[in-house]
Amino acid sequence: MNIKVTSRHFKSHDSLTEYAKNSIEELSHFYDGIIKAEVIFSFEKARNSVKIAELTLTVYGTLLTGVGKSEDFEKSVDLAIGKIKTRLKKYKEKLHTKDKQSVRRISEKE
Repeated sequence: MNIKVTSRHFKSHDSLTEYAKNSIEELSHFYDGIIKAEVIFSFEKARNSVKIAELTLTVYGTLLTGVGKSEDFEKSVDLAIGKIKTRLKKYKEKLHTKDKQSVRRISEKE
C-alpha cells in the first residue's frame, strides 16, 4: 500500500506524518485490498485555527474519502479514520453480497 502525506501551506512534523501512516496501516486489518492512501493536512485561520485531515483511500473499483475537523491534527486523523472504517465495512459487505448473488446464479443454471 502506498501512503502519501501532504501538508498545505505548512511543514508538518515527522511525528504527525508517522502517526498518520501508522493509523492508515491499521486499516489493512479491516480490508487488505487497499491500493493507495493519501492524507492532506490543512488548517483554517479564520475559524480559530481549525485543523483538517482529509483521507482518501483507493480500493479496487472505487475511492473512499473521509474528512475530520477538530482543534488538533491527531484528533482530526482519528475522526477521518473512523469515517473511513465505516465506509470500508460497507464496501466490503457490498462485495460479499455481490459474490454470493453471482454464485447463486451460476448454481441455479446447472
